[in-house]
Amino acid sequence: MPTTERAGLTIATSLARFIEESVLPGLGIDAPSYWQGVAVIFAQFGPRNRALLAVRDDLQAQLDGWHDRHRGEAIDPLAYQAFLRAIGYLVDVPAPFTIGTTKVDPEISVLAGPQLVVPVLNARFVLNAANARWGSLYDALYGTDALPGVPTPGGYDANRGAQVIERARAFLDQAVPLRSGSWRDFTSGHLDLADPQQFIGHHGANLLFRHHGLHIEVVIDHDHPIGATDKAGIADVLLESALTTIVDLEDSVAAVDAEDKVAAYTNWLGLMRGDLEESFVKQGKTLTRTLNPDRSYALADGRDLSLPGRAVLFVRNVGHLMTTPAVLLPGGDEAPEGILDAIVTSTIALYDLRALGRYRNSRTGSVYIVKPKMHGPAECAFTNDLFDAVEDLLGIDRHTIKVGVMDEERRTSANLAACIHAVRDRIVFINTGFLDRTGDEIHTAMRAGPMVPKGEMKGAAWIKAYEDRNVLIGLATGLAGRAQIGKGMWAAPDRMADMLDQKIAHPMTGANTAWVPSPTAATLHALHYHQVDVAARREARAAEPIPPLGDLLTIPLAIGRNWTPQEVARELDNNAQGILGYVVRWVDQGVGCSKVPDIDDVGLMEDRATLRISSQLLANWLAHGIATEAEVDAALKRMAAKVDGQNVGDPLYRAMAGREDQSLAYQAARALVFEGVAQPNGYTEPLLHRFRQQAKAR
Repeated sequence: MPTTERAGLTIATSLARFIEESVLPGLGIDAPSYWQGVAVIFAQFGPRNRALLAVRDDLQAQLDGWHDRHRGEAIDPLAYQAFLRAIGYLVDVPAPFTIGTTKVDPEISVLAGPQLVVPVLNARFVLNAANARWGSLYDALYGTDALPGVPTPGGYDANRGAQVIERARAFLDQAVPLRSGSWRDFTSGHLDLADPQQFIGHHGANLLFRHHGLHIEVVIDHDHPIGATDKAGIADVLLESALTTIVDLEDSVAAVDAEDKVAAYTNWLGLMRGDLEESFVKQGKTLTRTLNPDRSYALADGRDLSLPGRAVLFVRNVGHLMTTPAVLLPGGDEAPEGILDAIVTSTIALYDLRALGRYRNSRTGSVYIVKPKMHGPAECAFTNDLFDAVEDLLGIDRHTIKVGVMDEERRTSANLAACIHAVRDRIVFINTGFLDRTGDEIHTAMRAGPMVPKGEMKGAAWIKAYEDRNVLIGLATGLAGRAQIGKGMWAAPDRMADMLDQKIAHPMTGANTAWVPSPTAATLHALHYHQVDVAARREARAAEPIPPLGDLLTIPLAIGRNWTPQEVARELDNNAQGILGYVVRWVDQGVGCSKVPDIDDVGLMEDRATLRISSQLLANWLAHGIATEAEVDAALKRMAAKVDGQNVGDPLYRAMAGREDQSLAYQAARALVFEGVAQPNGYTEPLLHRFRQQAKAR
């Protein structure tokens, strides 16, 4: 890889050229001064980063030792908590406080609605996710299982269309009720709303309403094929859907070198400048996707109204663990990737802060960075200081860079109030991540005993405490009206009926956002925020007591359980199939997130978080003798053949079965299990990166 020397740093030439030719000139920033500032940040924060990772390792070693000393004993909750406090795993809860974050866009601070997460490396997906601020309810209902049955193929199915129209009218009756009668009977003319203030204005004949802060546009077009058959001329109902989108450089991407990082940063630059576009062929036609413009309306009093046409974008940086060969520090060590992300993504965001792009992302002048996989308040404080330094480098006001804290590691969950306190003047987001949180639960207590099967984890005692504490601590520290409280992903993109049935639980908690896997899912999940008044739910929940820490720290052990051979084999196969199905695309094709068929051929959105659970669970069962090495190897070989069969239609796919010794993907999957106990915090990235780099070298 060609490199370039800048201020004592050895930088991949492709990255240096990107920064110096594509980023800095449009900002009027002097390159030598910039690199000097970058070098100072790495010199200041690189050693602190390494020290924090050493603390993680030291704590894990002490945890392992404690469980080894108490092997075979029932865990005494009080003794366990006392030990955690003695080693610094638990810290004191800060005195009551309220966060001081300011200049937050209302999509984050006030409104309640869906959130998308999208891999930055796929420009088409990124554009779709950014444009998912508005979605067609008719399309979302027509093409999914949100309604019973399926459309008859071969053109428009009028019967299915009638189902869609009936469901959409029922929604309008609920969200924008008429003073008398139903939207089913509405024809045209005077619109007599039960609450006239819900009518905002119009765009041509289209009618704009607002409910629970979200906009609804009823499309009136008598010349449209659907509108022509409708007595009111209603051709569609558009919903304000994904209020926010996380553009992801972390769990959903496979970025292992400078080439990958430059591709990621290039797409982020296109979003901040507003000129990102992607062409593709669909049904024999070449289409070009670009960012949607804002939407214009005339208010009822005749004034003009402009509404955002795009979701407000966060960017998720890499966590503290990984390093990148894109930048080498003096002495030759790889630079911490998360520090590089903080510098580069914030620099690019200056295009938005200075209004140099085609559109505005943050109308309040903020940069929104999600920081994942932090362990405890000291790591949050490190991020706060790092963002201070980046603001100083770029000459922007303190706390312009906001932070979203993923509550997805056990030490963060157990010290959540202290973590929020450490970033109290820039926090705009806390979000539960059940999948990574479960992976860390397993790894943290790896020596405690065998864990319950993966499918039983959601019923474990700690889960409810985890989800409730996240919301209630967030409310107690003043996030309502200033920041998002979020919930996790719906992982089954083809099961929208189930999502509509179950995911209403997320706004019912008082969380004002939750993750969805697609723009279509965002439109359907938006229905839940019309059904639930999140602000009212927050008021009701604020009086609830925070679940005790002991509930959160209850380890999901299966000690004393008598496993049948069939139960063990089924769990081995289930996890082995999930590992292989995801890893084979990651290593061989560089796909970090995709819809992967599970063992029952149900397509699930998989990323590194799901991989972490499966690999850690099998490592745990091996460590405690629930399964043998031979049994795990047999399951991996069986499931390699199954995964090969599930991918027969992919021309880029490389089979694993029968060539296990040659398949880097198979070897990576096996290593994730058999080396799982030794992986830092149970993370999968070090092994995935190693094998992906080997695959690229081939």
